[in-house]
Amino acid sequence: MRTTVIHLEETDSTNRYLRDLGPLADDCLTVVVADYQTAGRGQGTNSWESEPAQNLLFSVGVVPRNVPVARQFVLSEAGALAVGDALSAYTDGISLKWPNDVYWHDRKISGTLIETAVSAHGMRRCVYGIGINVNQRVFHSDAPNPVSLFQIMGVETNLDEVLQRTLNALEHYLGMIEWGDAAKVSALYHDRLYRRQGFYTYEDAKGTFRAVIDHVEDDGHLVLRDETGLLRAYAFKEVRFVIGNS
Repeated sequence: MRTTVIHLEETDSTNRYLRDLGPLADDCLTVVVADYQTAGRGQGTNSWESEPAQNLLFSVGVVPRNVPVARQFVLSEAGALAVGDALSAYTDGISLKWPNDVYWHDRKISGTLIETAVSAHGMRRCVYGIGINVNQRVFHSDAPNPVSLFQIMGVETNLDEVLQRTLNALEHYLGMIEWGDAAKVSALYHDRLYRRQGFYTYEDAKGTFRAVIDHVEDDGHLVLRDETGLLRAYAFKEVRFVIGNS
């Protein structure tokens, strides 16, 4: 698969820039990297804090192959695994927090916003908007638990190197999906989930409870098993991981 990289000093959103490029090539990863985003977004209404040229802010566009619309969450799993692989080259303690954040122990080092488009024939495009905290020393927003590679290791890391590691891993996992190994990608994702083993505290609309992760469904729902043995399924934003007092 070919890779085309477009580098921008500043843009409002690399996802928006990539969408405006028009149709994506079928056999190419189209990558837009920005030193600074004026309107970088996280999931929902969240924003992404990043000082200019200190972190990785990029979007990757791809035309998915062999991905049924009902199982498109495997694309999210592939993206999380790719970032996790890249960061694991620098430090231990990396895990994947459902649905597609990457954590170092109990702190968030990366987040991804995924936008997909479908047609009558299946998946038409997938855009990963990825932020990775690399060299930022201090975070000033009210985000509860950010961390960067610099804060972990005490030294700066080459941004292009982290980017290339991520793209190489993403191409690998997308290739697995294309060749019929989507179930293996999902199994690898499950193995690396944050809080994969043991009971922890969660919160939904009815209050807090303790549960263990049972599995993540093909459509992306998180299924928890509480202390009574009851299985509870949640879409994104319907349940919160309680971190710090579990």
